[in-house]
Amino acid sequence: MNWKFQKMSITAVLACTLLLGGCVKPKIHIFPDKSEPLREVTLQGKGRDRILVIPVEGFISDSARRIPFRSRPNLVKEIVSQLEKAKKDQRVKGVVLKVNSPGGSTFASDALYEEIKAFREESQAALVVAMMGTAASGGYYISLPAHYIMAHPTTLTGSVGVIFMRPQWSDLMEKLGVHVSVEKSGENKDMGSPFRDASPEEMEILRTLTHSLGDRFLKLVTLHRSLDEAALREVATSRIFLAEEALSLGLIDGIGYLDDALEKTRLLAGLGPEPRIVVYRRQKDANDNIYNTMANAPSGGRITLTDIHFLESLPVLQSGFYYLWLPEGGVP
Repeated sequence: MNWKFQKMSITAVLACTLLLGGCVKPKIHIFPDKSEPLREVTLQGKGRDRILVIPVEGFISDSARRIPFRSRPNLVKEIVSQLEKAKKDQRVKGVVLKVNSPGGSTFASDALYEEIKAFREESQAALVVAMMGTAASGGYYISLPAHYIMAHPTTLTGSVGVIFMRPQWSDLMEKLGVHVSVEKSGENKDMGSPFRDASPEEMEILRTLTHSLGDRFLKLVTLHRSLDEAALREVATSRIFLAEEALSLGLIDGIGYLDDALEKTRLLAGLGPEPRIVVYRRQKDANDNIYNTMANAPSGGRITLTDIHFLESLPVLQSGFYYLWLPEGGVP
C-alpha cells in the first residue's frame, strides 16, 4: 500500500469517526445570532467602576430590522435591553449614549425617550449623550433626558418636528388600470390610504395631528432645555443645525469628541482617572473599540455576500408619523 493511499484512508476514517460518533459538533456562525445574551466587554481601563457606552445607530423603530437571510432585534428593544442590564450592575456609574440617528417613528422615538428618562430617574448613573454624525429629530428627541448633551464639531442636529408620510400609488395604478375596492364603516376609515388622493377634510385632520405631535416635541424641548423665546422660535422651524449653532441656541451643552464625552461622564460620576470603559456585546470582536456600533456581530471593513449590515440603513417607511430628518431616513 503506497503512502498516498494510506494517507487518504486515514483521513476518511477520521472523518467518519467524527460524523458517526457525534463527538464534535462544529458551531458555525454565518449570520449573527440575536438569541445570544449580552456580555460585558472591556475596551479600556481596569478600575472597578464602569462607564458603559451604548450605540444608538440608525432608524429608530420598534419593529424587527429584517434584511436578506436574517433579522436583528429592533433598536428600541436592543437599547432597553442594555439599559436594563446596566441598571442591575451597581458598578456602572456612567452611561454614554452614542447617538447617530436621523430619527424614526413617533411611537418608537417616544417609547425610547421614556425608557431613557426612566433609567436616569431610577439609576444613580451619570447619563451623557455623545452625538456623532447625525442626531436629528427623533435622534435629538431621545437625547433630551441626558444630564449632558455633547455634539461632535460636525454633528447635524435639531430638526425638531414631525412629518407625516405615505406612499402614493394612485397615479401608477390608474396607468396600469388597477383599482382597489374598499367598503368602510365611516367616511374617514381609510384616511391616509395610498390608493387614492386625500380629501380636503382628511388633509385638515392629518395637518391637525401633525401639529399636535410637533407641539409635543417642542414641549419636551422646553421641559428639558432652557431656551429663550427667540431660540425656541428658530428651533420650531424644524431646521437642522451644526454643533456651534445648536450650542448657541441651547439645544446642546458642549462640543467635543467621543473621548471628551467619556471624560465628561467620568467627572459627572465622580470617578477616578481611569474608569473601566465597557460595552455590551453578543459576540466578540478582536479589534473592538468605542467606535464599534454593533452589539450582535463583529464589524468589518468590507461588504460581502454575508456582510449586508449596510442594508439596514435603508428603512422601508410605511404610512405614518415620524420624528425624522428625511434626507437621512430614506424614502417611502
